[in-house]
Amino acid sequence: MVVYHSFDDVPQNQATVLTIGTFDGLHKGHIALINLLKERAKTLNAKTLLLTFHPHPQIVLEKPNRPPVELLTTIRERTQLLSQLGVDGVLVIPFTKEFSQIGAEQFVREYLVAKLNMKHMVIGYDHAFGNNRQGTEDLLTTLSGELRFSVEKAPIVDLDGETISSTKVRKAIAAGDIARANTLLGFPYLVGGKVIEGDGRGRKLGLPTANIEPSEPQKLLPKNGVYFVSAYIDGKNVYGMANIGTRPTFTDDIHPRLEVHFFDWNKMLYDREIMVAFLKFIRNERKFESTGLFFEQIVADRDECMQAIETIKQGKSL
Repeated sequence: MVVYHSFDDVPQNQATVLTIGTFDGLHKGHIALINLLKERAKTLNAKTLLLTFHPHPQIVLEKPNRPPVELLTTIRERTQLLSQLGVDGVLVIPFTKEFSQIGAEQFVREYLVAKLNMKHMVIGYDHAFGNNRQGTEDLLTTLSGELRFSVEKAPIVDLDGETISSTKVRKAIAAGDIARANTLLGFPYLVGGKVIEGDGRGRKLGLPTANIEPSEPQKLLPKNGVYFVSAYIDGKNVYGMANIGTRPTFTDDIHPRLEVHFFDWNKMLYDREIMVAFLKFIRNERKFESTGLFFEQIVADRDECMQAIETIKQGKSL
């Protein structure tokens, strides 16, 4: 997969089948759309191209009464996931206020058709783009005959009668409902970032942890608590338990941190990029009256994680 950062970087010598959107989370609905994109590209002997934005449009077009943006996927996480889905190319559009003023029809004519050689476009069930969201299915259908492209709406994907959406994934993550979030996504919720130096308390207590700083401040962390997690490190799948929170037994912090204690791992990880997969919620974070009580709970948490590992080894779901 090739990642482009400008319309002019995309080769114009081959037709493209494309889609456009933020694709935050890349949940099962998004994946169904991408699979349809690949099917149409194969039929038309064209390249698949996915257009997304960075920063997220709502960050650039921030409104006073709108809550802060909480990202399910940073741009790094999104492109890594897309590379696994078999997309030929991803165009990361640098989103600015000036870009947001481009009208939908102008965008189709001057960018999608003239610059990207679009022959077919796949859109989501509720998708609209361009200034004031004027880029609707009706507009695309109107322009398609003149500009010689076709347009298709991807089917709705639901779970238990509910349409899968990024909003529903966000709510599950914020509630610590990792099982539901992972079901909606189709893969474990991921948090990637750099391992930074902490206060060293965990190592002194015999429980070394990797302090992971998400690569974008808007990244949504699961609610405060203890989780069973995994990460690929040096080509090896390493399990561990993570704590998200303010560590109330030891500190008066107000900003939550992500700390991971990896099992069977004793090498330093400072300054390395780690992608943590959240597999199971263990318990809520709480304050303990003593270090002894804290360690008793840690042993119980570790035992539950070990049971989860055995469940996975047996080929069962958590």
